[in-house]
Amino acid sequence: MFTAALRRFQAKWRSYRHRFVPWVVLNLSKNEKTLRQVTDRSEDKVIPDEQVSQSLLRLFRAFLRSSGGLIPGVQTSFLPRIPLHQDQNENVLFQALGFCIERRPSSLPFAGTGVFVSRGFVPKGATVAMYPGTVYQPYEPILLQSIRNPFVFRCIDGVLVDGNDKSISRMVFRSCSGRDRIGPYMTSDTSWLTDSPQNPLAVGQYVNNCSNERPANVCYQEYDVPDSFPIELRQYLPNVNYSHCTQRRLRCVVLVSLRDIRAGEELFSNYYTIVR
Repeated sequence: MFTAALRRFQAKWRSYRHRFVPWVVLNLSKNEKTLRQVTDRSEDKVIPDEQVSQSLLRLFRAFLRSSGGLIPGVQTSFLPRIPLHQDQNENVLFQALGFCIERRPSSLPFAGTGVFVSRGFVPKGATVAMYPGTVYQPYEPILLQSIRNPFVFRCIDGVLVDGNDKSISRMVFRSCSGRDRIGPYMTSDTSWLTDSPQNPLAVGQYVNNCSNERPANVCYQEYDVPDSFPIELRQYLPNVNYSHCTQRRLRCVVLVSLRDIRAGEELFSNYYTIVR
């Protein structure tokens, strides 16, 4: 009987594209009604990547204009970017996308920090948050960083994103970000490691898992940054490759709204998905 149960578990485990391995191990049997099922990995995308790009470009260009940086398409000398105050960042976000999000204590008991829509309205199919962190290819070492780390996000193809803003994970991200600087341009954003990220969307690691009573209203979507993404706007991307010589495009993970979400609502996601 034990052998049969083990086989069933192994079959189910192989079918999972688990998002957060430690969480899945401890909660696999608790909330099976909250599973997200797709018939093919291509269907794991809620909206086209082009739509994600359009939203990020609109927001990042607004950040750049507000900070006094180099405006795309305008021939001018490089101007140092002036960091914006958190309230200014949120106003820019609201003007560009029509909503604001913020971290505050979750409405779920014992869930710690959550992410809420604090202002405006999120329409269905909007890019509502980003999952920050260092990006590891399946063959790259992450053992030390993963110890007691519940923020390691697993993509369907095995790519890992370490969204922990503490300890060794924090040091690795800062080191990789500084390494990849191109002239006056930073190619990633380290401010998500602070309490006031210059990109207010970069709080996706604090979105809590849905439950039977609180269904998911956002979904993870893996997004590879296109080569055409302007270099002067990459300073707002909260992700960096662990290896400098990685040939693949930078992997980002965004959270996309599954329905209309109004101000005051908390964001809930699916921590694991079955691909059949």
